[in-house]
Amino acid sequence: MNLIRINERSAMKHKLLLTVICLLLTLMFLPPVEAAQTCFDSIIATAPDDSFSVHADGTVTDNRTGLMWMRCSLGQEWNGKTCTGQAIILPWAAALKEAAKHVYAGHGDWRLPNKNELESIVEGRCVAPAINDKIFPATPAAYYWSSSPYAGVSHGAWSIDFGYGSVNASVKSGKINLRLVRDGE
Repeated sequence: MNLIRINERSAMKHKLLLTVICLLLTLMFLPPVEAAQTCFDSIIATAPDDSFSVHADGTVTDNRTGLMWMRCSLGQEWNGKTCTGQAIILPWAAALKEAAKHVYAGHGDWRLPNKNELESIVEGRCVAPAINDKIFPATPAAYYWSSSPYAGVSHGAWSIDFGYGSVNASVKSGKINLRLVRDGE
């Protein structure tokens, strides 16, 4: 009789454990929930709307730097109003190669921005993402590659976290997002 109760309890524990494991595995593979961007009006905008000239072809020119940016992350598509689809993530060397061969909006001279160029489009008063989402809609609140290697470690390159706007060194073999830029006309 006691042996049967022990086996029943053991079976219940295993069933509960399997249920918890299945739930955790399911949660791990769900797409991330995008939270609404939060901006603080009490902070002066670092990338205000009037700093950019928006073009109908899915590009924008930064009037401060003269650089032309793709409005969408690489892998997303511009539909005339916003960016749709999923941004691709690549290791650093593959990101450099993809940028060099990319043709968009009639231009074939796209490249990964250097650390300072990429940091210039961070919107310091916003988080999740830390970018002007009217100019760069549907930007994942995630890390983005720069073309700048990290001098402190040979296997590192500079990246920007557009979740919070921080500048970081990332391992070159890691797969993260990219947004392309070109020198203005």
